[in-house]
Amino acid sequence: MLNQKEILSTIEMIAQQHLDIRTITMGISLLDCADPSASRACWKLYDKITRHAERLVATGEEIEREFGIPIVNKRISVTPVALVAAPGDSDNYAPYAAALDRAAFATGVNFIGGFSALVHKGMTRADECLIRSIPEALSTTERVCASVNIGSTRSGINMDAVSLMGNVITETARATADRDGFGCAKLVVFCNAVEDNPFMAGAFHGTGEAEKVINVGVSGPGVVRHAIEAVRGAPFDVLAETVKKTAFRITRVGQLVAQEASRRLDTPFGIVDLSLAPTPAVGDSVARILEEMGLEVCGTHGTTAALALLNDAVKKGGVMASSSVGGLSGAFIPVSEDEGMIAAARAGVLCLDKLEAMTCVCSVGLDMIAVPGDTPPETIAAIIADEAAVGMVNQKTTAVRLLPAPGKSVGDTIEFGGLLGTAPVMPVHKESSAAFIRRGGRIPAPLQSLRN
Repeated sequence: MLNQKEILSTIEMIAQQHLDIRTITMGISLLDCADPSASRACWKLYDKITRHAERLVATGEEIEREFGIPIVNKRISVTPVALVAAPGDSDNYAPYAAALDRAAFATGVNFIGGFSALVHKGMTRADECLIRSIPEALSTTERVCASVNIGSTRSGINMDAVSLMGNVITETARATADRDGFGCAKLVVFCNAVEDNPFMAGAFHGTGEAEKVINVGVSGPGVVRHAIEAVRGAPFDVLAETVKKTAFRITRVGQLVAQEASRRLDTPFGIVDLSLAPTPAVGDSVARILEEMGLEVCGTHGTTAALALLNDAVKKGGVMASSSVGGLSGAFIPVSEDEGMIAAARAGVLCLDKLEAMTCVCSVGLDMIAVPGDTPPETIAAIIADEAAVGMVNQKTTAVRLLPAPGKSVGDTIEFGGLLGTAPVMPVHKESSAAFIRRGGRIPAPLQSLRN
């Protein structure tokens, strides 16, 4: 039971500190939609998605009204489409993306994820067809998100896929050049991708999941920052304890919403993902949390240590609040979506190399980072390889969501609006990585993969 103090505290978190449920995501298995006829498969997946998710948005809105808890997004994740399309008679998978987009519009969700392929050890014909279809798929749809898993701790890094993704990201940026390369904001390259992630653009419904499931993503950087203001100057153990207790309270709100959505939609409850996912709004920034710990500007010396403390304390608090914490859970550092990160990047304090170091200790990786439009595909591939190596060796999920900005260079800005925010174009190293990427093959799994 919640006491009066806890209820008032939760109301304050929602009203004044930007606490929200970032997403209710319904995962739906499409394995039974596979068909030798691509057109029939597209019809099947549209029909199944719209049947299962027809009440998702309305239910989320009902819970918002009744509980007074903002639910920012309602989303759908599906089985990686490369698996569903494999028996089909087409080499172009853009029609599958179009069917997903129609289903997203029909159900009213913000995004649908799962135009995905899992190629960490090798590519099937279907995997390669899907990957090569990504530029067309993302440039001709509005709500479809794509992801490709190119490495894992157990299998190593598929460098052929890494090289291909460098080209795909470049082509996707060109195909959406009229929107500052917006297609790339819907494309993530993973190492150690998880099957129950409710956050876009990397969400997909894993093959080990149930027929359908409800996953919830909670946010609340503003709540955490407010809490640590009260212990300004206190020792680090006090700071960590404060973050942990705050994360516990945030997760309990997510657990409540997840269980209620599960009951009303008659769908099994999967996980609560406690990720401090920022927005461009002032007061809702992970960077500002790190600065409240004592850093003058996010990105200066000490930033990685501060982020390590934050990420660990958030996870400890979350797992005490729910037995179903999953997904990515921790702290996200998407540059364009975080007001403090944007400011630090513009000031020249936060750079790509520092962001890479920070990804060693936080959730996911190099996220929503704009780079010059003339960045070579081999350089983009090398950045992906670096980040995948961080994930592979540290046995954690890492990802890259780069935004090559067509026609723009360092100092310029791209504007997406909404949650996707504003991205200052950041410099990359000019020295070539082309010969390294051209080697191809696979970087072997590290010694820590031998855990049997």
